[in-house]
Amino acid sequence: MSRSIWLAGAAGKMGKEAVKALAQSHFYILSEAFTRETGLGKDAGHFAGLAEPLGHTLKLFSPDEALKALSTHPSVPIWLDLTVADSAFEHAKWVLAQGVPMVIGATGFSQEQLAHMHNLALEHRTGVLLVPNFSIGALLMMRFAELASRHFQWAEIIELHHEQKKDAPSGTARITAEMMVEANPDFQVATPDFSARGDLSTGLPIHSVRLPGLLAHQEVILGGLGQTLTIRHDSLDRASFMPGVLLALDKVVTCEGLVYGLERFI
Repeated sequence: MSRSIWLAGAAGKMGKEAVKALAQSHFYILSEAFTRETGLGKDAGHFAGLAEPLGHTLKLFSPDEALKALSTHPSVPIWLDLTVADSAFEHAKWVLAQGVPMVIGATGFSQEQLAHMHNLALEHRTGVLLVPNFSIGALLMMRFAELASRHFQWAEIIELHHEQKKDAPSGTARITAEMMVEANPDFQVATPDFSARGDLSTGLPIHSVRLPGLLAHQEVILGGLGQTLTIRHDSLDRASFMPGVLLALDKVVTCEGLVYGLERFI
């Protein structure tokens, strides 16, 4: 039996890829597709570029209408949110209160917002999986960097993204640095007295590049006596994120409260 997915941000670049991935899935089916403005009233499949319609139009999210649809739905759906942080948080307050599990691809939440979502999910005995990066290759890059951290005393991170990315440093870069510092609390950092040394809030310098022509790229450079080790990952197409999206949908039903990052499931 297919599991129903309600998708917010279905008209965005990631959302359209998710529509196509769900259309090809044998286990998941897109039941509701929400958008803020773009594509309202159009078939979600056609808008995403599919030859065949899916029979679900892009609509504005309305809690009242969604609650009515949920009450007649044969099973509890999974909410996949590919909007920005502020919208995702507003959605979460309704979604989690209904006991619906939720996968979020946005970054940039405050600690207060994360705590609120965690407590709300626990209260209603469901889970919310927050995924800064859906790329399996990027998750492996993070794990490799964590392993290498035990053998080096110096490291820096360069992350490169398209010019429309809302946050800097990226959530992936922050998590990578946190994983590395946890694995090796004794990393050394060159004098931080210059702004060009990057963001140092995690304990490792993170340098952010924002340019058109880029999608999502990260390079971890570790240095030691007479040697350097570079671990790099490049996402060249948003289709590379879709296996991770499907993995997140698989795993969110096992989560309790808020779980941060998909890397623990690979």
